[in-house]
Amino acid sequence: QVQLGESGGGLVQAGGSLRLTCVASGGTFSGYRVAWFRQIPGKERLCVAGVSRSGFNTAYTQSVKDRFSISSDNANTVSLQMNNLEPVDSGTYYCAAEGANDDRALGGSYDYWGQGTQVTVSS
Repeated sequence: QVQLGESGGGLVQAGGSLRLTCVASGGTFSGYRVAWFRQIPGKERLCVAGVSRSGFNTAYTQSVKDRFSISSDNANTVSLQMNNLEPVDSGTYYCAAEGANDDRALGGSYDYWGQGTQVTVSS
């Protein structure tokens, strides 16, 4: 069974950058699409970015386009580069993987989730 682990969160000032990394263990991301979600206490998780199983197709929520970049670095690692961070980007970031039969960047039923990494952007 694939297990996911996130790292790279932290405290950063507005305008700064962070790079989040999601590592798969017990398996690889081969055959999976992977997404990053953000959650704020009391609110539903928001999908901020996704990458297809091939790594070729990506998708972003409107508020992070041109600032965030998701990439499949290797068979076990997916990263989220976050630039020009804003306080509204703060939250717990989770990576998730879904078995995929197509090359869409986003899915609807993610099977595996990490524990999350906290991102705090100060103004």
